[in-house]
Amino acid sequence: MTSDTTRNHVSRITNHKSQMADTAQNFAPVPPPADRIELKISSDPANLAPTRHALEQWCRSRGFDSAAADDVGLCLTEALANVMRHAYGGRTDRPIVITAQCPDQTLIVRVRDWGNGIDPESVPPARSDPLEPGGVGMICLRKLMDSVTFTPQPDGMLLTMTRRRDRQTRQT
Repeated sequence: MTSDTTRNHVSRITNHKSQMADTAQNFAPVPPPADRIELKISSDPANLAPTRHALEQWCRSRGFDSAAADDVGLCLTEALANVMRHAYGGRTDRPIVITAQCPDQTLIVRVRDWGNGIDPESVPPARSDPLEPGGVGMICLRKLMDSVTFTPQPDGMLLTMTRRRDRQTRQT
């Protein structure tokens, strides 16, 4: 091989490596999904749908199938609606913090409010009127989640809901 031929090969290899490096810089690695999500919202009902969708999307990124993620989203929506209606009495400017994590095979969702601190477990169920809205939130939470725990705080309430990833989803 002549020195000109060798220089041409080296030049092509160097150019190819340079092009590969340029291409690699254009494609940043996709980070893995976050191990934890925290959503801070106000008690405005307009926040229900976007918050639900954010949690559903996060659940899917953590390996939950669509039906399971939808169940969790429904439960979050019902829990938030209860906070807005009962803990905050309809006020739309009060804080709510939602956190979710899935350290192993169990999803843990926490909803923290700074409302009246009344434990829903201590309140007798209201008489159901099929013509009036409401009354199904706690039923959804109990049916669709593995555990539901209300922990009174000095200045509000902490709801903790769990759901195993391998739990069978509801039949549609």
